[in-house]
Order: sequence, then C-alpha cells, then structure tokens
Amino acid sequence: MSVRIGTDEDPDRWAYELTFGQQTRGRRLPQIEAERVTLNGKVILRRRTTREDDELRTQTMLEQVASNRDFREISEFLRSMRYLHILPQLIREPERATPYVDDPYGSDFLEQVARTNSRTKKARLRRIAEALRVAIPQLEELEEYRDDTGSPHLRARYQHWRGKGAWQDESQFSDGTLRLMGLLWVLQDGAGPVLLEEPELSLHPEVVRRLPQLLQRVANWSGRQAILSTHSTDLFLDEGIGLDEVLILTPEGEGTTVSQAEDVHEISELLEGGGMLLDAIMARTRPPNAHQLALFQ
Repeated sequence: MSVRIGTDEDPDRWAYELTFGQQTRGRRLPQIEAERVTLNGKVILRRRTTREDDELRTQTMLEQVASNRDFREISEFLRSMRYLHILPQLIREPERATPYVDDPYGSDFLEQVARTNSRTKKARLRRIAEALRVAIPQLEELEEYRDDTGSPHLRARYQHWRGKGAWQDESQFSDGTLRLMGLLWVLQDGAGPVLLEEPELSLHPEVVRRLPQLLQRVANWSGRQAILSTHSTDLFLDEGIGLDEVLILTPEGEGTTVSQAEDVHEISELLEGGGMLLDAIMARTRPPNAHQLALFQ
C-alpha cells in the first residue's frame, strides 16, 4: 500500500509505503513486513521487520509518537481525514448504537452539533439552511436546542399558512434531509479530506444532479476536499464535473484498480466525439453480466 501527499504545486511532497502479510501462527492477523517514508524523494525511514518478534510487527512507526517526529505531518494529515455514511435512523434514535465519538454513521451527530461553540454553530447551521433551500425552498431557519432532559435536537422552521411558520425536529425530517445535514456539517468541521459514501441516497434525482455544486459551495467555505463514491447516473449529469475529477474503481482478482478517467483512452475518445460523461463512465463501470440477474429463478 502506498500513499502520496502534497499540493497542486508539490504533489509528491510525502510518500508513505507499507507492506504487510499475515501471521503464520495462531490468529491470522496482519503483520508489517516493511515501511518506508520519503520527503521530496529523500528517504526518511526505511524499515524491514523480522519474524522473531511478532509484537513489533503489529505496529507501524507512523502511529508511534516517539518514532514519527520526522514525518508526523503524514500522521496528522491522515488523522484529519473523515469517512461519512450517515444512517438517518441513528440520528433519530442514537440509543440504538454503541456510544462512539465522531461516529461516521451519525449516532453522535446531534452531540457533535451541540458541543460546538455557539457562534460557530449558528454560522454553520445558517450555511446549511441556505444550501438546503435548493431542495427545500420552504425552509426558513435551522437551529439546535436541548429538551428538558438535556438531549440535543435539531429543528427547522418552514413557511406555513400560520404567520410564525411551523417547526419540525429531526424525528420528522426525511432521510434525505438528515443525510444532507450531516454531510454539510462535516464538510465545515475540520480541515482534512472527507470521504462520502453514496451521498445521493434518499434524495430526489433533481437534487442529486445539483449535489456536486452544492457540496463544492460548502467545501469552498471550509477548504475541505470532498471525495464521493457513487453508483448514481443522475450525479454525473452535472456538466461541471471534469475528467480529472473522476476516479474509476475496477474490482479484480487480487484487489481493486484505481484509474483516472482522463487517462482511459475509450472515455476520452467518446467525449471527443461529442458523447456525454455519464455515458462514457457508465459504459466503463457497468457489470459485464448484469443482464443475467433477470434470469434468476
């Protein structure tokens, strides 16, 4: 496994490589075989483990504070990354999950909002409300509050025939609305990349088409990089998506190959001929035997 970290001007500033196998005795746990770190091409760490001490082979130098001083920047960057796949049921009923800080599935999402200082919280919720109006034009206001038992909640005020509008809390929000709230909050909470799994779930196709622009707008406020995984065809209808922004994951016998769309000749050729990005990508990623599912009895 290898990771390269840098900027547009210096894309290969850091390189981290890790080689591992499996323990041959007892439980079959991953065992570190080698570890290597370079800074601008200069080797900072080169480590090969021996089989005499299996305990040493269970930890990387990267995760040890006493050993990673010269390349702690890599550790801090990787720690800043967030994975998110919001499950709306866990936001509505957090007691269904084991308590977990910064849960990627959202069981502590309301607590994350509640423990943020008031000024920052109000600014973030205001931006989320502005972004959500693309999908929910009637939304006027979004705020956090605690009930009589001290439990945190989110509530939104909608335009209504009554003069003061109508309030709803997270128990009444749709799954799509809750997922969007969670995604937009995390994009503003921190500095590292955010990995979002299938953000289009439970959203209307017309909203999904606008999702890349919406997420980009919020990411511009925070400076965070958003990386999405998706099977959605509607998402690729956004004409602002460039070939250099699309990575294709292809399952193979020994793992998964990742390729940049602009480097795939068939895709570039189809687009040069006037084809759409959606057609080019889906033709490349479509399961070869998907039609056989209809034959299942």
